[in-house]
Amino acid sequence: MRELHGALLHAKTAVIDGVWTTVGSSNLDRRSFVLNDELNTIVLGEDFATATSALFELDRRDAVPIDSQRWAERGVGARVKQRFARLIDFLL
Repeated sequence: MRELHGALLHAKTAVIDGVWTTVGSSNLDRRSFVLNDELNTIVLGEDFATATSALFELDRRDAVPIDSQRWAERGVGARVKQRFARLIDFLL
């Protein structure tokens, strides 16, 4: 797992076989498809798939790895925020 600092990536992307690409905001859950009116676009073509993969790799390169040691050492503030978010995650 990796964490990107200085940016928030919300779009979900996938490239399959270097030809089929999907980009969008929907999660694979009922809320995204039924309640949130989220949408994904599917593009067929090697050029778009290559460009999408290259952008993903740039973001991945700039992200910081998160390992179990680093996760265990996170501060009290982060732990409190995470517990609060867990309480209201069904609303998000």
